[in-house]
Amino acid sequence: MNTVVLVGRVGRDAEIRYFESGKVKANFSVAVNRWDAKTKSEVADWFNIDVWDKQAEFAGEYVKKGILVAVDGRIDVNKWTDKATGDDRENFLVVANNIRLLSSKRDVEAI
Repeated sequence: MNTVVLVGRVGRDAEIRYFESGKVKANFSVAVNRWDAKTKSEVADWFNIDVWDKQAEFAGEYVKKGILVAVDGRIDVNKWTDKATGDDRENFLVVANNIRLLSSKRDVEAI
């Protein structure tokens, strides 16, 4: 089963795009902290998030840099060929089904 749940801070405001087909897409990044035993400190893992349609419109309005969010969705892979080098490339991202804002209204106003 391809399911992921992330809780972290938004790294950049959601960017929203509208397509001629009527589809709406938003993307943003989320930093999730974890303990690194090797360095004995917290490190941030960054995840790119894509979200579509009604959730995308929600993200475009409310997902702002610094707020705490929970994202559930699935892991996806984008594959392409680099035009400059001819190398095959890929990157992983999370396609969100649901976004929940975890910051309080006071937290959001302080950002």
